[in-house]
Amino acid sequence: MQIPILNGAYTDADISVRTLYPTNLIPVIEQSGVSDSFLRPADGIVQNGTGPGVDRGGVVWNDRAYRVMGSKFVEIDESGNVTTIGDVGNDGKFVSMDYSFDLLGIASNGNLFYYDLTTLSQNVDPNLGTVLDVMWIDGFFMTTDGEFLVVTELNDPFSVNPLKYGSSEVDPDPILAVLKLRNEAYALNRYTIEIFNNIGGDFFPFQRVNGAQIPKGVIGTKACTIYMHEFVAFVGGGRNEQNSIYLAVNGIPSKIATKEIENLLETFTDDQLSLIKVESRNERAGEYLYIHLPDRTIVYDHISSKIFQQPVWFQLSSHVNGFARYEAQSFIYAYNKWLVGDPTSTNIGFLDATISSQWGNDVSWEFGTKIMYNGSIGMIVNELELVAITGRAALGKDPMISTSYSTDGLNWSQDKYISAGKIGDTTKRLRWFRQGYFRNWRVQRFRGDTSAPMSFLRLEATLEGLQR
Repeated sequence: MQIPILNGAYTDADISVRTLYPTNLIPVIEQSGVSDSFLRPADGIVQNGTGPGVDRGGVVWNDRAYRVMGSKFVEIDESGNVTTIGDVGNDGKFVSMDYSFDLLGIASNGNLFYYDLTTLSQNVDPNLGTVLDVMWIDGFFMTTDGEFLVVTELNDPFSVNPLKYGSSEVDPDPILAVLKLRNEAYALNRYTIEIFNNIGGDFFPFQRVNGAQIPKGVIGTKACTIYMHEFVAFVGGGRNEQNSIYLAVNGIPSKIATKEIENLLETFTDDQLSLIKVESRNERAGEYLYIHLPDRTIVYDHISSKIFQQPVWFQLSSHVNGFARYEAQSFIYAYNKWLVGDPTSTNIGFLDATISSQWGNDVSWEFGTKIMYNGSIGMIVNELELVAITGRAALGKDPMISTSYSTDGLNWSQDKYISAGKIGDTTKRLRWFRQGYFRNWRVQRFRGDTSAPMSFLRLEATLEGLQR
């Protein structure tokens, strides 16, 4: 009997069935002949440098990689060497960066800075006000102070005319972020989103697109991003609504969060969620949306979701037991690899698909099964076998993996360990014998760490019905 493993099930104290998403394993759609999908290890993180502070954001401009680390604006070369360019202040929040043809704009510590490949300068026009976010559109750098949409002058990005302030007035909620999609300006407010087109004129050059208002908003300045060059993805909601995760296109928001994802969001306060970061990355036919939460990162794959006709999620965590903040963020593609920063240290590095450890340390992985049920007759579990790609362990290591089960989804048996195979042991079979019985239903879960990098194609169970 084949048992699905792309996500599992468990229960909680509220007597609800919950979804167990794989951790540090990525669901992949692939017709292999063994199964139509499998779980592969998440990319590892390799350190290749150290910066002057904790990562606060990155960008690629003119084929060069730049980051803000602590209060310093730096350039990073292909080998991970860091050159400090200047100081942009540090309020502990993520920065925003966008560029024109000849200037890179940086919103940091409530101020706006420009870099022209030679000099880092600050826009000190008093009419600029506090800068929460910045983008470049149609020759303007557009910022927001939470109340107004502010544009710089076309012929002078250091000048601001207060007669050219714009506003988002459908709802009296503060503006938290600005984004550009298909050359339209999006003002993302706390409970609403409004879309603007450039019409020119002597005053604010952008006009609201009537009928394109979205009756939901964003929880924080960096809790939104452009996804697949098609959607505005964001965490938030409308008035008198709980927070969720949405993709918006053509003025229509679509919820992609499942019940399990919304249950997870409910464990954080609005203040905590206001500081999260949302970003996207495309890789090996996957289109991934990352929501960096305080204790983990949850990831949505739009391509797999379309194929399965249901949202496909997985989790990333830098932990050995339980969950911990995922120590990679601000993905930028430069020098033919994905460069990352670390939210917890001054490390800089890159993602590497040939390993699954993080910053030189092994981390745990976990996945579970759907409920095994046989019409209340019950079953004897004679054997479980994980069909896997093995033999990639580090030289000299003999890693172990385990399985445990639950007959109520809440309390779990002791873990039963087996060898996962040493390096070169590519024909290793992962089998557990005499795994007990269940009278009603049962779920199974599997655990290991990245010292045993493996892909899992399917789970086979040899079951025998109990006599009534």
